[in-house]
Amino acid sequence: MCAASYSFACTSAIISAKASKTGRPLLWKNRDTGTEHNFVEKVEAKDGNYAYVALYNGGDSTLRDAWLGMNEVGFAIMNTASYNLAPDTAKLKDQEGYVMSLALKKCRTLADFETLLDTISKPMGVQANFGMIDATGDGAYYETNDYTYTKFSLSDAEDGVLVRTNYSYTGEEGGGYGYIREDNAWHLLEPYIKNKSIEASTFTDEISRSFYHSLKDRDVAKGEDRWIVDQDYIPRRTTSASVVMEGILPDEDPSLYMMWTEIGYPPCSYTLPVMIDYLPQELRPQGKEWRSQLCNEIIEKKHKVFSIKRGSGKHYIDMNAIRAFSIEGKKRSLENYKKGYKMREEKAKQLKK
Repeated sequence: MCAASYSFACTSAIISAKASKTGRPLLWKNRDTGTEHNFVEKVEAKDGNYAYVALYNGGDSTLRDAWLGMNEVGFAIMNTASYNLAPDTAKLKDQEGYVMSLALKKCRTLADFETLLDTISKPMGVQANFGMIDATGDGAYYETNDYTYTKFSLSDAEDGVLVRTNYSYTGEEGGGYGYIREDNAWHLLEPYIKNKSIEASTFTDEISRSFYHSLKDRDVAKGEDRWIVDQDYIPRRTTSASVVMEGILPDEDPSLYMMWTEIGYPPCSYTLPVMIDYLPQELRPQGKEWRSQLCNEIIEKKHKVFSIKRGSGKHYIDMNAIRAFSIEGKKRSLENYKKGYKMREEKAKQLKK
């Protein structure tokens, strides 16, 4: 159980249109997993299902398990594993990726997702906080176990912001993981919430690069420490991607959804724009191993950050390496954000013709 909590320690948030800088809702997942490699691929519409783009584990050549994604009608979904919803004794488990693949194929709205949960065979094999937005601007978390779920609507959030890590509010009190990471996220979001200025880059190139620790009340990346222990920061050794799915304005077409993707280890990576009809080649799977070229490159940098191989050395982060890689990556990210926004603007003009 402890090993699982380390491997699947995601941090996530849903941002309403009223809290975002662009007036579009946002869905963010900082993904932690025991699988170091990820790729992004598109699944074409077939047999009455919707087309979608999603993030997959390296090697998933059947595209069975989507770990986050968005479809052609403006439905976007992700999850964080929850460790306090039920005892970890189920024979069927780890089906969250499969459920999200079904949702991307079949769901247009949050109500469609509820229907999916109501009708899918039980037990579902999930213990998760599923987060999502749709083309209406609606958003919610569904704290879901094998048989039931509880909805937390974005419209009920006072500041238009919801955050989840690796425990559920409806689960066993004090159980699960991610309490410090949740506090980290709220602290880092606070100034943006006050100014209603949250945007996709707030997550990919600020929060997912931040080594702020709420108990210490400081960001060690801004200090002079070289070696720190990898414990309770939002970016972790097991972090494999930071992705923000940006929704649309009320009068916009769902094809204008953006999936801002920072693949690999975010502090060493940079963000690329993805749309339902635009997928950068370096994010797609290549070769017999079905791995992303860019993810391979970022993981090489990550291994320089976690360079100590002997003993317990894998738990130590070289912050000097982080600082150098992060400066370079953030610069490239900001350039790609400009390109991505321009691409969306041009597509919006074409749709109006």
